[in-house]
Amino acid sequence: MRKEKFYNSSRIELEPSYKSDCTEHERERLGEPGEFPYTRGVQETMYRGQFWTMRQYAGFGSAKESNKRYHHLLKHGTTGLSVAFDLPTQMGYDSDHVMASGEVGKVGVAISSIEDMEILLDRLPLEKISTSMTINSTAGILLAFYIAVAKRRGISPKDLRGTVQNDLLKEYIARGTYIYPPKPSLRVITDIFAYCAREVPQWNTISISGYHIREAGATAAQELAFTLANAVTYVQAAIDRGLNVDEFGRRLSFFFNVHNNFFEEVAKFRAARRMWAHIMRDRFKAKDARAMKLRFHTQTAGVTLTAQQPENNIVRVTMQALAAVLGGTQSLHTNSMDEALSLPTERAATIALRTQQIIAHESGVADVIDPLGGSPYVESLTDELEKRALEYLERIDSLGGVIACIESGFIQGEIQNSAYQYQKDVDAKREIIVGVNDFVQPEPTHIETLKVTEEIARDQVARLKSFKAGRNKKAVASCLEKIRSAAEAPNENLMPLFVDAVEAGCTLGEISDELRTVFGLYRESVKL
Repeated sequence: MRKEKFYNSSRIELEPSYKSDCTEHERERLGEPGEFPYTRGVQETMYRGQFWTMRQYAGFGSAKESNKRYHHLLKHGTTGLSVAFDLPTQMGYDSDHVMASGEVGKVGVAISSIEDMEILLDRLPLEKISTSMTINSTAGILLAFYIAVAKRRGISPKDLRGTVQNDLLKEYIARGTYIYPPKPSLRVITDIFAYCAREVPQWNTISISGYHIREAGATAAQELAFTLANAVTYVQAAIDRGLNVDEFGRRLSFFFNVHNNFFEEVAKFRAARRMWAHIMRDRFKAKDARAMKLRFHTQTAGVTLTAQQPENNIVRVTMQALAAVLGGTQSLHTNSMDEALSLPTERAATIALRTQQIIAHESGVADVIDPLGGSPYVESLTDELEKRALEYLERIDSLGGVIACIESGFIQGEIQNSAYQYQKDVDAKREIIVGVNDFVQPEPTHIETLKVTEEIARDQVARLKSFKAGRNKKAVASCLEKIRSAAEAPNENLMPLFVDAVEAGCTLGEISDELRTVFGLYRESVKL
């Protein structure tokens, strides 16, 4: 607990939470903090017990440069790491592959080998902090690197805490960093579920993401609906694999966007918790309360950041972060003001972190649990978002489920229509974006930006070639052969083989190539 009693600036003692006058039915829908259906929060004490994890997303260029940024953020008060990977790493290519040319280290850190991961995590206390890795198609391989580095340091995998995003369905819907078709992708995802339940029990095995769905143009109701529809698909796949919902369900986590419409965003998070609790209890018959709790990370909305008057983004991010906190997030990343222009500079990243710290320590909003709960406006928005999202879930079920809706283009079409309507509203000034379509300044504001040089890519490639030359080639070949054979046997778990392979010196690209050979590549069908 942070402290026993809380007071405001006038020395008025604050109750843990407040209740409004409402009917018995309304009280049942609200519940108490930490109690089913978790509308008011998944923990009994919420931020009175401890603040949300302040997890700043970072990674660029080389592992060495990214490691410096992590130490800087930890020094200035970040309480969890969040790793951004470059596109070759996300797509299963080593930095020396022709497909990686021009992209090494550009939108995240380049990780091809266990050596890269050791440099990335140098002097970071893995047994004390939690690490989130935003990685999907190659999530199992990156997790294997992380586990292998911890083992080299004498840290048991059972002591590791963190998250892999591991959410391929939203890649087909909104983002595009997929490699394999949906069915083998679901197989690898459930392999990670099963492996971590035994070997890395504190690890969140998936972060089911609405963030990128929202960035693609979805409304709040669509983000809520499509994220939970994806989650239903993952749970069913795991149950079909023979896994126990009360075991793997405890380690499911979610990742939501938070936009500018303040009260709608607060309501969205409250509706998400209530919906998921009922889905897990009523649809999947979960009995463990921990499997019914929707725990989520939030990131402020990158798509709302503007290159024009970039300092305005500090205000946008502050409002969005406040909505995430009032909505009950467990973890938060605040975007930097310069991210519409480049990867964030150290100064901009520090301001973004300070934003969270000011909300936590100076605003008083963390002193009371669900302070907006019971507000007629917030409760009405919560109910309406839940209603609209449930209508989408019913329609997706009637159309054959998420994969069928992806293959038909239904979900993508709904998002595209919403994005088109929003852009029309901006063009017509029905939606005002300050500094873009109103309150425009004639002269652009100049701010310092971060640049990743080609020298970093050359150094990364040279070091990778040296690493490959120094390996035991027979051991590498043997591990890759085992992975290929296991991929052809649908009931064999790939994760232990990934760990063995990276410990033997196999690279991310080599392991991915074996899976590509067996699983094939996914190509989205284009419907005209």
